Amino acid sequence: MNSLRHHYPEYLMEAAGLGIFMILAGSVTAILEHPTSPIHQAIPDPLLRRLIIGIGMGLTAIAIVYSPWGKQSGAHLNPAFTFTFFRLGKVKPWDAFFYILFQFLGGLIGLLLAGLLLREVLAHPSVNYIVTIPGSGGAIVAFLAEIIISFGMMLMVLFVSNRRRLHRYTGIFAGILIAIYITVEAPLSGMSMNLARSFASALSANVWTAFWVYVTAPLTGMLLAAELYVRLMGAKAVRCAKLHHHNNKRCIFRCGYRKYATRNGSELSDSFKKLH
Repeated sequence: MNSLRHHYPEYLMEAAGLGIFMILAGSVTAILEHPTSPIHQAIPDPLLRRLIIGIGMGLTAIAIVYSPWGKQSGAHLNPAFTFTFFRLGKVKPWDAFFYILFQFLGGLIGLLLAGLLLREVLAHPSVNYIVTIPGSGGAIVAFLAEIIISFGMMLMVLFVSNRRRLHRYTGIFAGILIAIYITVEAPLSGMSMNLARSFASALSANVWTAFWVYVTAPLTGMLLAAELYVRLMGAKAVRCAKLHHHNNKRCIFRCGYRKYATRNGSELSDSFKKLH
């Protein structure tokens, strides 16, 4: 209750962030994939449509990371992401629990709101609540693909967010990876990388095909990436659990960024020093 009382703004920000992402994901996918959409008819190439969806969702992720809410909560928006930082010792147990709980709630509420806006369009088989299911390669291929993209995302975040000259651009790198993954990997697994996102779609569509893939693979991939990073760089090389550290928003994590930045000669604002 103490964690909930003091950190509820961050929990709500996580819910809102994933909720907004789901609303836009459903809307963009419907515009490009519904057969009666003029844009779908004008762009017959599915690869090009996925590229446009990827760019749209990548830009959405970037906007969320650099928004005031994203700067404060850290913009995890993903249970595997939060759990991995918990495993790295940067997120306290109750904060991890509530982050994950609110991510699930936010993803589900976001997709329900998208359903109210789009109605039968979102439910159409070509969109189907943007459900993630394995492609023609089957569940094993989807499982391996999800591990690879999750591993790549977490490894990028750890290397970029902990570099003094690069940490400001972590959200941009994440958005670029999301765009690439949707374009290239989506036919293999639907490009989930996020259990809360897949759960919201599966529950709304009542489609649970190979759901175990989306439960196990993102977490496995991200934990493997964290293990590799720690072995290469050491546990102390993980500064914080935020994707964007250097801002005037409070940090509720076990943050070592102020000490690191000061030691490396970075200029810190008074508000940053006070909140970190």
